Amino acid sequence: MWLRRLRGFGYLPAAPAADVRTRLVPPYARPSAQLWAALGIPEASRRAWERAMAWVGPLLVTLVAGVLRFTHLGSPKAVIFDETYYAKDAWATIRQGYEASWPKDVDKSILANPDAVPLPSDPGYVVHPPVGKWVIGLGEWMFGFDPFGWRFMTALLGTLSVLMLCRIGRRLFRSTFLGCLAGGLLAVDGLHLVMSRTALLDLVLMFFVLAAFGALVVDRDKARARLAAALPVDEEGRARPDADVAETLRLGWRPYRLLAGVCLGLAFGTKWNGLVVLAFFGVLTVLWDAAARRTAGAGAPYAAMLRRDALPAFLSTVPVAIAVYLTSWLGWILSPDDGKGGYFRDWAAKNDQDSAFSFLPEWLRSLWHYETEVYRFHVGLTSGHTYESNPWSWLILGRPVSYFYESPSPGTDGCPATEAGKCAREVLALGTPLLWWAGCFALLYVLWRWFFRRDWRAGAIACALGAGLLPWFNYQERTIFYFYAVVFVPYLCLAVAMMTGALLGPSGSSERRRALGAIGAGVLVLLIVWNFIYFWPIYTGQTLPMDSWRGRMWLDTWI
Repeated sequence: MWLRRLRGFGYLPAAPAADVRTRLVPPYARPSAQLWAALGIPEASRRAWERAMAWVGPLLVTLVAGVLRFTHLGSPKAVIFDETYYAKDAWATIRQGYEASWPKDVDKSILANPDAVPLPSDPGYVVHPPVGKWVIGLGEWMFGFDPFGWRFMTALLGTLSVLMLCRIGRRLFRSTFLGCLAGGLLAVDGLHLVMSRTALLDLVLMFFVLAAFGALVVDRDKARARLAAALPVDEEGRARPDADVAETLRLGWRPYRLLAGVCLGLAFGTKWNGLVVLAFFGVLTVLWDAAARRTAGAGAPYAAMLRRDALPAFLSTVPVAIAVYLTSWLGWILSPDDGKGGYFRDWAAKNDQDSAFSFLPEWLRSLWHYETEVYRFHVGLTSGHTYESNPWSWLILGRPVSYFYESPSPGTDGCPATEAGKCAREVLALGTPLLWWAGCFALLYVLWRWFFRRDWRAGAIACALGAGLLPWFNYQERTIFYFYAVVFVPYLCLAVAMMTGALLGPSGSSERRRALGAIGAGVLVLLIVWNFIYFWPIYTGQTLPMDSWRGRMWLDTWI
């Protein structure tokens, strides 16, 4: 009875395939013969062109993203928003292995002549792990202690994340076009752009989380390919489900899952919410293994997964992530424990000589104490802030964050001399509105597709997006900000790309259906691109007449 009711909402039971290999490892979509003929490409060369376009398309999208992120990267020549913490912490970390305590009002001196600013000798108390600061500091080491230097690595990772998303989307949807569309949407998202051009930790976190997600998607394909290769075939060469193979086959060495563990450790070592992503992704990968064994013919797929896959999955991710996290503290660990090293580095030597845990290394006990103090800080952070927001408002862009604002007078800093009053120059961390508002509908479509059509791609997108968003609802009283949402922006773009693919229509649709779908999808994408171009000046700190700036403040809460 309940199955009949679900069918009213679009639920369809999975249809068995003639060759189970098609369900385990679906083929990639191929361009139609008419397209190749229209382009004048001979049949003998088409396979080579398909392989080339699998990389050429993503690389072209990445090139556009790189131009957008690196153009005038050093502007504004200022320490904007929380760069006042992370740019200086990164400089200290790359120079001495741990953060320093900087004097107040040192930012102006750094901008004027960074070489004349000495590195403080006193350690600084910081509340985030060091990986993100090592990454930002690498750009400073290469290009100097200035805005371009401390923004270089976030711009680079932001650009590379577009390439990764193109390739991840291609593998998810089995379509180079939809993969490039997802990456293109990420390239023109305002929040991702602003975070790529600012030395904050959240873009670094987003990069490592996305890398882990991509590694798990590749691991899923390779594990299912091994299952497919082990299945028996009939006299016509078609693979058939086999319970014995599906329940007993060991999938062997899985380097991509190990790579995911490393990336999740780097995410955890950037900000602690990477640990929550580790939990979400750990559940996701073992559920994928169970689903693969069920498709291959296992009568008890979850029991088979628990026997064969659960422990290797745990060992490949959790211990690896923890080991990477501890390694990221190596600069702090190797610093002196006599009060001249990192903050709290000498805590165990001074305060914990006779405890029940004195058999543990002093650095580990000191680090544990440091982490407990940081945890108390995070859970107790309730002081108000002008730009704080509730996660309920993030998807609809309720309260973006202004990173930088100036009011140039007429005739100065790009403000036309003909203006009657001052102009406005702002860097606003705001997602491209039409992309995010379309993303709200795409999220509903993804959830419907996951629940009623049992589409694993929709489930993967929902899981990754939920890992970045849902934990923040547990901190309703804590001071949190919209820019934390950059972690799940890639999956919002995947959701919009998936919805756009549905607008285009399934293969086999009539020409009229495909034409109408192409028009609708094209209009949506063009509107998003136009919207990004329209808001470009307030993403990059360009000077605008006050009326033009006000015209871009679509909601009162954006001011």
